[in-house]
Amino acid sequence: MGPTRRCIAAWGLMFAAMLPVAAQAQQKKVVIYTSNESTLNDLVFAAFTKETGIAVEPVVAGSGVVIRRLQAEKERPLGDIVWGISRSLLQTNKALFAPYASKNKDAIPVEYRDPADLWIGNNLHLLVILQNTKILPADQGPKGWNDLLDPKWKGKIAFTDPANSGSAYTTVTMLVDLWGGGDAGWKKVGQLFRNLKVLNRSSLVFQGVGNGEYPLGISLEYAGPMWAAGGAPVKTIYPADGTLATMEGVAIIRNGPDPEEARAFVDFVNRKDVREMILKATFRRPTRTDLDLATLPGGLPPIGSLKMLSYNEDAWTDKRKETLEKIKDLLQESR
Repeated sequence: MGPTRRCIAAWGLMFAAMLPVAAQAQQKKVVIYTSNESTLNDLVFAAFTKETGIAVEPVVAGSGVVIRRLQAEKERPLGDIVWGISRSLLQTNKALFAPYASKNKDAIPVEYRDPADLWIGNNLHLLVILQNTKILPADQGPKGWNDLLDPKWKGKIAFTDPANSGSAYTTVTMLVDLWGGGDAGWKKVGQLFRNLKVLNRSSLVFQGVGNGEYPLGISLEYAGPMWAAGGAPVKTIYPADGTLATMEGVAIIRNGPDPEEARAFVDFVNRKDVREMILKATFRRPTRTDLDLATLPGGLPPIGSLKMLSYNEDAWTDKRKETLEKIKDLLQESR
């Protein structure tokens, strides 16, 4: 064999040897089922891929839809991570998750993580009312939940279908308790439903308020400062009659195809510098206790300055199925 052919053959062998390595590198990915909107997804996924080289394949849907998909796939999971769903949904579906003790767990209070490390909290969301002050002047909006029962708001309050949203389910059940519990509480919730415009996804609520399609929306805290920072005339109302801080978190799907990459994402998304990045860009209140909100953007008030309601999350989680049926019936009656 001449020198040229030997050179070509050597290069061929080197290229062939490199192929498995290149193929393996290309296969590093993580499939994430997320209920977060694109602003947060794009920010975090891009930063994660840049740092780790792991590509993210997102599947975006409301939290209820995400959970139903996980349940349908439980014998052969196609995803690796579920991210951005409520503690109630995480807790009631923990049989679908694999245990993992995140490197950042000690910075997060025990009430925001599963004792067996099947899920861990990322964000705390306060339930708030959003107001578009261009179409409804700032001083003419509601002060609290009870004000939303006024018939003048019929069709003017955007809300997410509780079947598709863990936070919407929490809002409804919180209001049942606030308004007396039992039949009395459900009667007032039925009054509220007559004023609501029920939408399929949480993002449609704050988009609708921010764009001026609806004067009011029942939503989560971060949406107000996020839209206001973008120039929208959105005011965040912390209800005078009280609110809750609800948690959402992340979990690794049991028997998912990419467990190593899934663990890397769980560690990444709760790291202190990543939480600061998320707060600065999207105004999500972290579960971590070592971030000083007073020095970070958003002007989020300390929880201690607000009226916070008690809420038996475990009890409402245990009867979630029958409660969703009752909510569905009440919504149909209110149409």
